[in-house]
Amino acid sequence: MTNSKRKPTTPKSSETSTETKSATTDNVKLTTESKEEEQKKQEKTSPESNTTAQLFKICFGHELHNFNNLNSFTCWLQRPVDGAALGVFRMLFGASMLIDIAEERGGSQLDVRYGEPQHCHFPLFSGMRALEYPFMGCIYICMWLGALGIMLGYRFRCSCLTFIMCYWYIFLLNKPAWNNHSYLFGLTGTLLLFTQAHSYCSLDSWLQPQLRQPVPYWNYFLIKFQFFILYMYAGLKKFSLEWLSGYAMSSLSQHWVFAPFRKLLDGELIDLLLIHWFTAIFDLSIAFFMTCDRTRLLVTPFMIGFHLMNSRLFAIGMFPWVCLAEVPLFFGFSWPRRIRGLDKSTTMKVKESPIQGNPGFKAQLRSCIILFYCALQLFLPYSHFITKGYNNWTNGLYGYSWDMMVHSYDTVLTSIKIVDNDNQKVHYLNPYAFTEYERWTKSADMAVQYAKCIERNIHEDMERHPQNSPLTSTNISIYFDIWCSMNQRFQQRVFDPRVDLLKAPWSPFKQTPWSLPLLTELNHMRPKLKTIANEVLAWNNYSDVIFVADFPGLTLSNFIAPALFNCTLTILEGNVRYKSSNDEESYFLTAGKSIGLESNATHYVTTIGQKPASYLYTYVNRTMQEENIQIDDDGLTKDRPILPLWKEFNQRIANYQQFLTHLANCVLYLLYDVPIPMSIRERV
Repeated sequence: MTNSKRKPTTPKSSETSTETKSATTDNVKLTTESKEEEQKKQEKTSPESNTTAQLFKICFGHELHNFNNLNSFTCWLQRPVDGAALGVFRMLFGASMLIDIAEERGGSQLDVRYGEPQHCHFPLFSGMRALEYPFMGCIYICMWLGALGIMLGYRFRCSCLTFIMCYWYIFLLNKPAWNNHSYLFGLTGTLLLFTQAHSYCSLDSWLQPQLRQPVPYWNYFLIKFQFFILYMYAGLKKFSLEWLSGYAMSSLSQHWVFAPFRKLLDGELIDLLLIHWFTAIFDLSIAFFMTCDRTRLLVTPFMIGFHLMNSRLFAIGMFPWVCLAEVPLFFGFSWPRRIRGLDKSTTMKVKESPIQGNPGFKAQLRSCIILFYCALQLFLPYSHFITKGYNNWTNGLYGYSWDMMVHSYDTVLTSIKIVDNDNQKVHYLNPYAFTEYERWTKSADMAVQYAKCIERNIHEDMERHPQNSPLTSTNISIYFDIWCSMNQRFQQRVFDPRVDLLKAPWSPFKQTPWSLPLLTELNHMRPKLKTIANEVLAWNNYSDVIFVADFPGLTLSNFIAPALFNCTLTILEGNVRYKSSNDEESYFLTAGKSIGLESNATHYVTTIGQKPASYLYTYVNRTMQEENIQIDDDGLTKDRPILPLWKEFNQRIANYQQFLTHLANCVLYLLYDVPIPMSIRERV
């Protein structure tokens, strides 16, 4: 009886002991194997690779082994981090877009851009069309609501989707309005759609506390990579002879922001060293310095100062402020929580979260998509060998190329000639009768679009008011004669003025034969042009000079206004034939020859020979002399304010008032059929 009552503790204890020993043995084996594997890896790793890994860690703040293979890269992208900094960027970006919609997106000019049926648009795809004005107002309302939802973090996915759909539609509808930063805004909004940027400081996270979770690191990586590309490629495009020679940006040294530097350097050195050389080095290197932990704090003041100066120098909308909003993304993930004084333990838990060792198929697929996107953004700025039809003096359409401020233009003449082929009568049209944009004057694809839009509008006018039309038929030809200078070169033609653009061939994948090339063979004369210009401008306060280059066989018709006197034509290179409308005799002029020109007459200069001719006009403006118009030493008007912040603020308020008025007019028209007051474009 006594033995039967004993508990069988000994056998159970031995079993537990055996299991514990086996588990311990297994753990020891795993630990030993892992140590042996690490030792083998260390033995295989050369000192050179260790040095490379350390250098990579210093420069980019990440371990090199995270990029050894797809699994490591996926684990690196998928690791959870605090979403606080991303949430702050989301709010600032949304706020910037709310302002941008009323300004660079044209919200304050809705009636001008979309209110006239004959207004010409320049879509990327020929099948795209602008909606009627009231419905375009609805598009802007949706885009505005989307930007507001992004800023507040309310129904974040829906808000992002609404914003980017409207944004890209308006963006693709008007190529002349493309800018690098417009392209950047669209990309950033698209990237935010796939992130969890609403996990911090958003209405969504307030209404749904379960959203307050760490976010995968790739949420940060994508946006930081996009801005990295922005800076790096802007620097690469500036490391060219065109930019480093100092011809792209001229006279910026006279701006008040460079006043401290003018005490040490003259204007030419400021233009060359600071504006061109320093900017090229800054754009190329700043993203690397911001990524490196050891240099981040040192270069941050330069980053902030650079964008603040740009906001004063150029009318580039919200671009500097969006770039400034992105700067804090380089300063860790949880800095907003530290500023708010929240518990740091939460941040530490997020930072110390383990990286998953076996990412699933979806995670690896996501990594491949991210790599494809990065490769695409690296490729597009140099893809102009494919889209040859968009190449003219510069490669590709402005925007995705990131060639920011590399090219400056000075257009002195834009002429649109319409020929009635039934009676050969010539008519001239106001170049901006059907558009407020200017970039069509320098792009062959947009020139063709504009010519066809003009033809369509002329046909509609003849159908509606045949008795008021100066044309006798719809059988017309349209010719563009545009004179422009790029980066302080000669004024020259952009397109062949003998080609009828209604019949001109154009393909996105072939060079445009009627688009005249930039006369780069005359680049060696640019220093001479600058010297001559300084001499002429030194004559008095009312003298000026224009440098012209033309192609063989073409004739320049130049009317000298009565307000101009002491006009002279001087040949620099090549041979020309000169004739005045008041004189039947022609003159043959060669390099070095000059001839006086009478005012209130048309003068014809024909380039003869096998090579282009270059020449210059000098004149004195009688109107400026009589009115005694003076310019101060800085080249600026004396009454110009130094820091017109209050004026800019009032202008933004006025733009928003106009924008909201347009939206209200559209809604009232659609709901209650209230007539919309329209602005009338003046056409000649």
